[in-house]
Amino acid sequence: MAPMDNTVPPYDALLWPSVQALRSLGGSGSLSEINERAVEQGDFTSEQQAILHGDGPRTEIEYRLAWARTHLRMMDLVDNSARGVWTLTESGRQVKESQIKELHVRARRKRQRERTDRRPVATVEDGRKNNGTETDNGPDDDGNWREQLLDAVMAMPPDGFERLAQRLLREAGFISVKVTGGSGDGGIDGLGLYRMSLVSFPIFFQCKRYRGNVPPSAVRDFRGAMAGRGDKGLLITTGTFSSEAKKEATRPGAPPIDLIDGEALCDLLKKHGLGVKTEIVEIESIKVEHRFFAEV
Repeated sequence: MAPMDNTVPPYDALLWPSVQALRSLGGSGSLSEINERAVEQGDFTSEQQAILHGDGPRTEIEYRLAWARTHLRMMDLVDNSARGVWTLTESGRQVKESQIKELHVRARRKRQRERTDRRPVATVEDGRKNNGTETDNGPDDDGNWREQLLDAVMAMPPDGFERLAQRLLREAGFISVKVTGGSGDGGIDGLGLYRMSLVSFPIFFQCKRYRGNVPPSAVRDFRGAMAGRGDKGLLITTGTFSSEAKKEATRPGAPPIDLIDGEALCDLLKKHGLGVKTEIVEIESIKVEHRFFAEV
C-alpha cells in the first residue's frame, strides 16, 4: 500500500463514524449520502479525498467506508435494501461507541465459524459473483460490477461517452437530445429538452471521464460555458465529486448544476439496461448440523 494510502483510517476505524453518519441522516441513507456525510464529519483533507483505490475509479476513503458498512451488517447494526439504501437496525440505533470493538470481534468470529461449517457456494450479490464469502473479493455493498462497468466506460472514446450520455438521457425521458461536443461549443457536450407534464425546458450537459474527484473548478467552468444560454445544467462523470465541487454546484446566487457521479451513472445504466444485464439467481446454501449426528 502506498504511503499516501496510509493517511486514510483503516475500515475498522470507520465503523463508528459510519454509524454516526447514518444517525445524522435520520437513520438511513444512500451510499453517496453516507460517504459524503462521513467525509464531512471526519474532516478529511482534500489530499486524502483525492487518493484513489488502486487505479480507481473509487477513492480509498469510499473503498474503506464500503468495508465498514459490510462489517456493520455482519454486526447486525445496519441493513440494506435492493435499492441501495442503508438503514440502521434497532441495535444500530442503540449501540454505543464503547461497544463497537467487541461487537466487531464477535461478528468476525461468528463468520469464521460459519465458513468452517459450510462448503463454499456460489453467490451473487449486487450483480457480483464470489466464492461463498462476503469478504473475498471486496466489500459486498458496492460490488465489482460497478468497477467493471466504469472501466468499460473509461475505455470508450470521448465521443462514445457523449453518445452514451445522449442515449441515457433519452431513456430517462429527455426529448430532442443533441450532442454538440467537439464543435467549438465551449465545453458544452450536448443539449436536451426535458418534459415534465405540460412543461418542457432545455438542459445543457457535459460529460467528464475522471478517475477520482472532480474539482470545483470543473463546475465553475461548466457554469461559465452555460452563461447567456440557459440556467439548467447536468454534469456527468465516471469519477466522484469532491465536497467542494458539490458545494459549488449549489452555491447561493449561482445557477444550480445537477451532478451525476460514477455510482449514480452505473445505477442509471443498470436501471435502463444499457450495457448491464441483471439476472436473478436462486442460491442454495448447505450447512452441516453437527449436533444432529452427536444426538443420534
